[in-house]
Amino acid sequence: MSENCRYSGAHILIAFVAGAAAGAVVALLTAPQSGRETREKVQAWAVDLKDKACKVPDATREALGRATAAAKSAFAEALREES
Repeated sequence: MSENCRYSGAHILIAFVAGAAAGAVVALLTAPQSGRETREKVQAWAVDLKDKACKVPDATREALGRATAAAKSAFAEALREES
């Protein structure tokens, strides 16, 4: 890797996953279905996510929080550099 590259593979992977999640949310919200159906899908997804999150050990949850913060910071920095 070049010495100029400041982002590791983990940073890029986290940014990719965050982008994929954002794309999934946009696709869900713009799908041609009624508002009630969309709300029901989002509610079911949120309940499922909550159930899964309760099973994640605290240390892993903390690591995910740190990784998310790092990804947000890297994204903001990249936006500042482009301006």
